Amino acid sequence: MNFLPAEWYPQSFVQLTFPHAETDWQPMLEEAEDCFLNIAREISLRENLLIVAPNIEAVKEKLIGRNIDIRPIQFFACPTNDTWARDHGGITVFRNGKPTVLDFKFNGWGLKFAANYDNLITSKLFEAGGGAGYQYENHLNFVLEGGSIESDGKGTLLTTSECLLSPNRNGEWNKQQIENYLKKTFNLQQILWLNHGFLQGDDTDSHIDTLARFCSEDTIAYVKCEDETDIHFFELKKMEDELKTFRMLHNQPYKLIPLPMADAIYHDGERLPTTYANFLIINGAVLYPTYNQPENDKRASEVLASAFPDREIVGIDCTALIKQHGSLHCVTMQYPKN
Repeated sequence: MNFLPAEWYPQSFVQLTFPHAETDWQPMLEEAEDCFLNIAREISLRENLLIVAPNIEAVKEKLIGRNIDIRPIQFFACPTNDTWARDHGGITVFRNGKPTVLDFKFNGWGLKFAANYDNLITSKLFEAGGGAGYQYENHLNFVLEGGSIESDGKGTLLTTSECLLSPNRNGEWNKQQIENYLKKTFNLQQILWLNHGFLQGDDTDSHIDTLARFCSEDTIAYVKCEDETDIHFFELKKMEDELKTFRMLHNQPYKLIPLPMADAIYHDGERLPTTYANFLIINGAVLYPTYNQPENDKRASEVLASAFPDREIVGIDCTALIKQHGSLHCVTMQYPKN
């Protein structure tokens, strides 16, 4: 059987690529490390974890210093530019029932940032024998980031035209060629393209994982802005209207559940792309970002609890991550069980 599993498919491990002093985190490294350690703790309590970093011993020391059990954690040492594992990590499909990691090209979100080391992490991991139990396929002729696609596990892909049609990613390909490639590569039946929706301060050209997420085969959670004076209001309303037109393969509409819009957060005079859609589904739990906004954080938790009644909902303060224009889902990549 060939398919692209949904995020809620049982997982073997999650990858974290850890911050260090040679990354953009350097001016706020301790704050960033604190957030990554909290994420590592919550994941490793529930499943295995892979940590990628240039200096593994330094990371181990920090984990042990926080009383985090490192027995469920594997480590891989290699050079890295940054920490966004969602976008430089491998994307796993099943080929004839076997999990196969597809290694796409990562070019720093359309040549915005250096990515020469991050683009090689997945291939180096497999060359070193770190992908035991997984097959490997090189797809470095095509630029694709994990944060730009959402799968329902049944042949439907949700994405945004703003990102996938960006001229600095696969500019020589038109929409039909990209759609044909994705359908063949992931064995898809349909691709749902969102043409509206954005978050100010987003460097990714509207990754879908900042805007709308599959919670199940028939349910999509999405960011809803209720403040008509907010710069996002009209675009997110158009996105909501688009989502209402989408249909499952058997022609039924999706159940749509709105996530609250986080209050504006500014850093160095710039509004940051705070979003509750950037949650991570793991074995038995959903980890979601919080932003020191008690009312909004609580509302987001309640919405996610209604969407995932059989999973624990765990909030993690991601105000550090958002200062670098990303959040919890952006720094993680899950690998499904064999």
